[in-house]
Amino acid sequence: MPAVIRNSGSGFGLWALLWIAAFGVSPVQAQEAVDLELVLLADATGSIDDTEIRFQREGYAKAITDPQVLSAITGGAYQRIAVTYVEWGSVTSQVIIVDWTIIDGPETARAFSEELLKPHPRASGRNAIGAAIEKAQELIESNSIEGHRKVIDLSADSANNWNGPPISLARQQALSAGIVINGLAVLCRSCRTGRPVTYDLEKAFADTIIGGPGSFVVTADSTQSFATAVRNKLLLEIADNQAPSAIQVTAAERPLPTKAEMEQ
Repeated sequence: MPAVIRNSGSGFGLWALLWIAAFGVSPVQAQEAVDLELVLLADATGSIDDTEIRFQREGYAKAITDPQVLSAITGGAYQRIAVTYVEWGSVTSQVIIVDWTIIDGPETARAFSEELLKPHPRASGRNAIGAAIEKAQELIESNSIEGHRKVIDLSADSANNWNGPPISLARQQALSAGIVINGLAVLCRSCRTGRPVTYDLEKAFADTIIGGPGSFVVTADSTQSFATAVRNKLLLEIADNQAPSAIQVTAAERPLPTKAEMEQ
């Protein structure tokens, strides 16, 4: 689908001329070109305690500096990607933990990782997945980066949407803007309580959250598999591997909730 194009009116021409006079390049040329714009949307709702928040950040910090992930980054046409890490909770709680960062090698990856592991305020509240997707789209469309591909990567231990815009509406808006949505279905973090929902979380993700060319769901059902899932997910996204096998359905068959039930 075509990307959303905004018409800023006749004032654009004068603004562009002033920009060129000041910087010697056009506004489009001034944008940072990358292979991928990636918003990492990490679950920080009420079911996630502070220990799990730390564990989650550590998983992504380790994955972004993984040699294979770095090799995938530098193997692209532009040899760099742009990443931001955002934790989401209720409709009014989306916190940017690490702002947009261009990663083009070990040093920039390490800087992103170190920033992610610093103390930061966290999001909170009951699930508002629709609002989180809308926030991610806003971050993509308002930055000064132009990615060949644009991806929202949402992790969650539930597909419920307790407040805010419906998932279906936010999802369609993102897909219409040419943004792909991938998912990480977290079945168990500490394995204290087992699966957090009574329905098949992987299938719920596949049916109601992910979308766009090559979109996929990966799953994590233990502390060990979480780190591996994050790494594999980044490899798929960065290398743009459209692998159907990435949709992992490992749970026993369960009745799926309807879209209306998840968006109440």
